[in-house]
Amino acid sequence: MSDRALTALSDDATLRVIAEGVEAEIGERFFSSLVRSLALALDVRYAFVTRLSDDGTQFKTLALWERDHFRENVETPLRGTPCESVLHGQIAHYPAELCARFPDDHLLAEWGAQSYCGVPVLDEQDRVFGHIAIIDDKPMPDGPRGIAAMRIFAARVRTEVERLRMEGALREANQRLALSEERFRDLFEEAPIAYVHESLDSGFIRANRTALRILGVKPEEVSGMFGKSLVPNTPDAQRRLREALESIGRGTDTSGMVLELRRKDDDRPVWIEWWSRPEPGGQYTRTMFIDITDRVLIEQEKSRLETQTEYLREEIKQAHNFDEILGQSSALNSVLDQVRLVALTDSTVLILGETGTGKELIARAIHSASARRGRPLIKVNCAALPGGLIESELFGHEKGAFTGATDKRIGRFELANGGTIFLDEIGELPPEVQIKLLRVLQEREFERIGGSATIRVDIRVIAATNRDLTQAVAEGRFRRDLFYRLNVFPILMPPLRQRRDDIGLLAHYFVSRFASRIGRRIDRIPPAVLARLAAYSWPGNIRELENVIERAVILSGGPELEVAAELIPAVPVAPAADAFQARPGAEVNVARASADRSLAQTEKERILEVLKQTNWRIEGPTGAAAILKLNPSTLRGRIKKLGVERSREGVP
Repeated sequence: MSDRALTALSDDATLRVIAEGVEAEIGERFFSSLVRSLALALDVRYAFVTRLSDDGTQFKTLALWERDHFRENVETPLRGTPCESVLHGQIAHYPAELCARFPDDHLLAEWGAQSYCGVPVLDEQDRVFGHIAIIDDKPMPDGPRGIAAMRIFAARVRTEVERLRMEGALREANQRLALSEERFRDLFEEAPIAYVHESLDSGFIRANRTALRILGVKPEEVSGMFGKSLVPNTPDAQRRLREALESIGRGTDTSGMVLELRRKDDDRPVWIEWWSRPEPGGQYTRTMFIDITDRVLIEQEKSRLETQTEYLREEIKQAHNFDEILGQSSALNSVLDQVRLVALTDSTVLILGETGTGKELIARAIHSASARRGRPLIKVNCAALPGGLIESELFGHEKGAFTGATDKRIGRFELANGGTIFLDEIGELPPEVQIKLLRVLQEREFERIGGSATIRVDIRVIAATNRDLTQAVAEGRFRRDLFYRLNVFPILMPPLRQRRDDIGLLAHYFVSRFASRIGRRIDRIPPAVLARLAAYSWPGNIRELENVIERAVILSGGPELEVAAELIPAVPVAPAADAFQARPGAEVNVARASADRSLAQTEKERILEVLKQTNWRIEGPTGAAAILKLNPSTLRGRIKKLGVERSREGVP
């Protein structure tokens, strides 16, 4: 800031009044609501937000919530409290025995505190302004969940404090502007608020340094530039631009409008809150704006997390048996061996098998045993979605992208970022969507329908089908290149008729589950009934067995399971025709070849692939052991046992 501008803002009394007014406004309008919402969201007894004293020795609460009411604010020394490390810029989580850790903090004993979690709040210059903290009278083991939520709140506080301070600076600037034209020129150029004078069709006349910095514009580029050229060509952004220009054309103020722009220098998205007032002569407008990109991105992430949470809540309602893979047959054990092997990688998996064999259960087992198990598994049933909606469901759409798109929608691929997406019934995917899916598998990026921004995702893909995809490829119904992208690690699910050793175990499990559900006691399955169940061919596989047992439990009148003759034919029947076995007597050739493939050979190829990626480096954060999630000594043992060799350069 220039010397003249510093002189204009050197009235300490005025600045003190503005600062005090801003702090009071924050306390009244924002902090009280924030701590109450934080305590209710995380179900803790206390929540508070503080401001650090200028000398860094004390902190004062700006809002303090206890269970169901606000308490009076307190000011206390920093030393010897759990807040000390937080107000030095660190994140702190003490899950239990808080008073024992901080015996000199008498306030903790008074509150009956057992656990604590705190996150620093930084100002616009990345200095510690204060902190947000929660305290509970019971242990708080789930620290990561609380810290993630509190980071969002802390970022929102930072944006709000900056906005209010900028509004205070704007009020001060407007007062100073009236003093003299010379002071006005200094403040216009150096103000923390972006100022632009522009023609009625957004042609730039003059822009201050803050505006140029936010928009990525060089001073020499101002002349001949139009603000509307920075607006992306999306339906929502163009609609907002039209509304803004129409308002200016009518000679009316446009206040607080949010506009989406693209920086001129690097095309990065930026969101601004925009005010514009035509000057009395109607020749140009006086515009100011603030950068709210951080706030918008935080709100978008919050919306994504809320959508993801709602999706997972609906999935839980479907009562999947996540950990209930039952069976001891050699056919099932062979599949589980493959699951354990491939789960350690990020490779794409294609699960093949007849209807009702438990393909989704295997997909969930792979995800649960992988390094992505802490992130969501998002399921898409490609056969259950209408053809006109499946692309929107997978990739999302922008508001106004097509008729009926009244809101922006986040697609399943975006929801699965960091986790796994399960594409069930992949063989039913329409041809026009197959090519877009191929790009996602190749590049891990896509655009929402009606959008121009490229969205990159980090996902693991698991697909499943009961179709013979090799036949579909031969008939031109499924893209050959997409098939090879999906068929990295195929797993063939055996039908129930090939798992007869498991039928009794499954039957007992289903009897126990359904009897408990309807409040009936069934203690025994007669040997004759078990023999009939084992003799039947089960064309509908496990799903058919489950339905038969459920009906039998309902119809049974005593402590033994009674299976009516009409539920299972007395004579075994041939399996029903299934698209997976479109050619009688034949399995899918590529699936069987992969199923019979040596697991040791597969593991050897995977290790060799990773070693090549790391230039045969085994240890370190980017070494092969870290990627494979193995101890370096264990990996060296596997290399030796499997005979993994480095061509022309020997064994590592």
